[in-house]
Amino acid sequence: MLIPSNVPPIDVDTSDVLDDGNQTKDNSFIYIPSRRHTDKVQCYEPATMKYLGYFSALKPDEVKERVAQTRKAQKIWAKSSFKQRRLFLRILLKYIIEHQDLICNISSRDTGKTMVDASLGEIMTTCEKIHWLLSEGEKWLKPEYRSCGRSMLHKIAKVEFSPLGVVGAIVSWNYPFHNIFNPMMAAVFSGNGIVIKVSEHASWSGCFYLRIIQTALAAVGAPENLVEVITGFAETGEALVSSVDKIIFVGSPGVGKMIMRSAADTLIPVTLELGGKDAFIVFEDVDVPHVVQVAARGALQSSGQNCAGAERFYVHKDVYSSFVAEVSKIVKSVTAGPPLSGKYDMGAICMQEHSEKLQYLVNDALDKGAEIVARGSVGNIGEGAVDQYFPPTVIVNVNHTMKLMQEEAFGPILPIMKFSSDEEAVQLANDSKYGLGCAVFSGSKRRAKLIASQLHCGVAAVNDFASSYMCQSLPFGGVKDSGFGRFAGIEGLRACCLVKSVVEDRWWPFIKTKIPKPIQYPVAENGFEFQESLVETLYGLNIWDRLRALVNVLKLLSEQPTPTSDRRRND
Repeated sequence: MLIPSNVPPIDVDTSDVLDDGNQTKDNSFIYIPSRRHTDKVQCYEPATMKYLGYFSALKPDEVKERVAQTRKAQKIWAKSSFKQRRLFLRILLKYIIEHQDLICNISSRDTGKTMVDASLGEIMTTCEKIHWLLSEGEKWLKPEYRSCGRSMLHKIAKVEFSPLGVVGAIVSWNYPFHNIFNPMMAAVFSGNGIVIKVSEHASWSGCFYLRIIQTALAAVGAPENLVEVITGFAETGEALVSSVDKIIFVGSPGVGKMIMRSAADTLIPVTLELGGKDAFIVFEDVDVPHVVQVAARGALQSSGQNCAGAERFYVHKDVYSSFVAEVSKIVKSVTAGPPLSGKYDMGAICMQEHSEKLQYLVNDALDKGAEIVARGSVGNIGEGAVDQYFPPTVIVNVNHTMKLMQEEAFGPILPIMKFSSDEEAVQLANDSKYGLGCAVFSGSKRRAKLIASQLHCGVAAVNDFASSYMCQSLPFGGVKDSGFGRFAGIEGLRACCLVKSVVEDRWWPFIKTKIPKPIQYPVAENGFEFQESLVETLYGLNIWDRLRALVNVLKLLSEQPTPTSDRRRND
């Protein structure tokens, strides 16, 4: 699918977000983050601690007002055509393709990820989502006709998908561009409005990305305020949950439970994509150097940025030593540093104090017998940003008593544990409170598929890692503490809709539903006999029983019914 030449370009104001070229110079304003929340969301580059500005932390009344404005716009947009919605997506796609560097640069500055990781996780996934919606979105939102069954052969049965109204999304910081565009495109394409609360750790980029969306919407004549991005802390998110018709949350299990409790007050549907602790299983019959490259990408992608990242490595004892040696070579060659000031494999950790959590997990493992066998390096960082970096680390001799193998790390750590049998690999992989994704590698595709089918998670990759997310026709989500519900794919698109079952007459007005005389009010004396024979006519166990019952149905219909009330008076 190519973008038609008549798709109009859009002009988005970038004057206040373009880098001034002083990112690595000492005269930049270094920001010292506060440990307490105020009425402002302060924004800074985690890679350099350079100050970016602030946004207001919206109060509950302000949030409700934003939602009310979006609700008015949605009532207009619900009547839009799929042609208009597709044009909106094509305008977005054209802008994204032509401004990849800008989008990745802003994502990098706000979260510390590298340009390569921004391209892989932000640009490619979003473009794939757009292409899928353009090619299949309308098909899956049109009425879907279903079987009428035996008793309703004279009817037409279908499912209709209409907009819910205003969708609320509370998204995480790790992919600020895609995490906004992913729920937004599904909601808008299905006729909804959406209000997105961005993370306080990625508000600067989120507010710029809103400009792109609103400019594209204006270009297709959409009403103002159809899409809103709001900033703030916990009370901002709580107000959003209480105001919308559905909530999508991407974040931690603890906050996810709070979201559910709040959503219970208004009984709105909830989709939760929570933590992950993905198992990466390597059998003895693999090409070790190839698998190691995939493992490194799955675990190390932009320090602290990995979503559904590989966090537990189970390697067969026969290739354990070679796997550890190969992955150690890669990790030792990896350098973390300010992603826009040089060619670095990894950038900074976005969240303040997260490196302290990572070190805590490592120390707990070391205290219980684990060993660090390889670490990468960190270079060319300013004094104010030292705590924002954590060197990539390979740890062996780990086991499940260690917090590193049980708690979500969200960082560049590869804990590697050996196993001896297929059964042990399955047991280890399933021994987790999380269940987001998994990856299974074997020279036997049949073996890898069999193991993957036994793992309790929502996303599985056979001889690959995380490739399922690039297939935007597939639903994404987890089980257990990784949440429930799905976004992406048919399931995610329809989850933004009111799913309505509709039954209508097939041959109206020539054949209409008519209540048989024996069961009309007042019910006849032979009413139950008629109903019993009708059931056997439709669902009897063999043809002769059905024919016999049919004869009785016709006989009872021809009789003059005696109402049960008359029978009681006669008695």
